[in-house]
Amino acid sequence: MPKSKQYLIDDLSMQESWRLFKIMAEIVDGFESLSDIGPAVSIFGSARAKPDDPVYQLTQNLANLLAKAGYAVITGGGPGLMEAANKGAADAGGSSVGLHIHLPFEQQSNDFLSLKCDFRYFFIRKMMFVKYAMAYIAMPGGFGTLDELFEALVLIQTRRIRPFPIILMGSDFWGGMIDWIRERLISAGYANPADLDLFVVYDSPEDVVTFIKRHIVL
Repeated sequence: MPKSKQYLIDDLSMQESWRLFKIMAEIVDGFESLSDIGPAVSIFGSARAKPDDPVYQLTQNLANLLAKAGYAVITGGGPGLMEAANKGAADAGGSSVGLHIHLPFEQQSNDFLSLKCDFRYFFIRKMMFVKYAMAYIAMPGGFGTLDELFEALVLIQTRRIRPFPIILMGSDFWGGMIDWIRERLISAGYANPADLDLFVVYDSPEDVVTFIKRHIVL
């Protein structure tokens, strides 16, 4: 093998080795930062929603009620509905946690965090969401929200983690997806009818908090 190619291989191997150390350090930092937050609920939703959006206000109200009920609120720490959830928790004097990911866009953290954790790797960030949340709430959102939602559903479906409450907020928004799952996936045998029982759908923040209280005793 030419020496130049061997140097390149050795250099890439060294880079990968150092990356492993960075990954390990990020995991340890996450564990140490989040270990004392107590019972928590993760809220996911669009980073692009504006404060005058009714869903922004709905998310803020929901997080406010959760914080008053004694739950820490975890979000991605960014703008939009993440900001709304952190603001609602902060206004109630609760623990407002942001798991902030470094991105080339939509990466600014919001101003309502009592605890901020920074991540470079999506898979580590998702690990922290699952490990420290006792319930998931999916507000309307895009690919990122769907990614977090289906990550949890797959882990529960395959029994890699214990089941916990997963709530989809907004029947109008999520109804089409649920119909598609039923009509395309289940009817074709790609999913089981029981998979629809892995989550619930609510429209009222009060109903969500009541549901969570039934499943997570403080």
